[in-house]
Amino acid sequence: MIRVVVCALFLLMALPAAAQSPAAIEQQIRELEQKYNAAYAANDLPTYFSYLADDFGQWLPSGRTDKASYQNSWTRFITGGGKVLSAELSDVQVKVSPSGDSAVVSYLLHVKTQSNRGTSDETYQETDVWFKRNNAWKIVYLHYSAAAPRRNQQQ
Repeated sequence: MIRVVVCALFLLMALPAAAQSPAAIEQQIRELEQKYNAAYAANDLPTYFSYLADDFGQWLPSGRTDKASYQNSWTRFITGGGKVLSAELSDVQVKVSPSGDSAVVSYLLHVKTQSNRGTSDETYQETDVWFKRNNAWKIVYLHYSAAAPRRNQQQ
């Protein structure tokens, strides 16, 4: 009898992840990506950083960093007069894990920023890795690199 109860409990614990279809999870992740990048574009640091897991890590053109280092660096940039003017996603691809508790999102991010050095207008390739822990989705890893320039379509 105890085995039956234990097995039932394990099945019940697995239900929330299995209850959502991969398509529903993909839509949820797409919405989270939009909100996450909207907070970035709005320079809303508390909301932006709230999407990152405590053990978050990332690979940027300047190298690998953790959440605390990134948060300090980006906060200094924004409080020092820098700001994101716009951030637009395109070519969004979402891959959901078979267990429904992780997802990988890749996309192009067209970003305009202003800093003491002037205004930049660049496109980056970004990949975000999302984990669902304690019933909440968080980004655990991010890779961000400059996208190759687009060729002129008229050639």
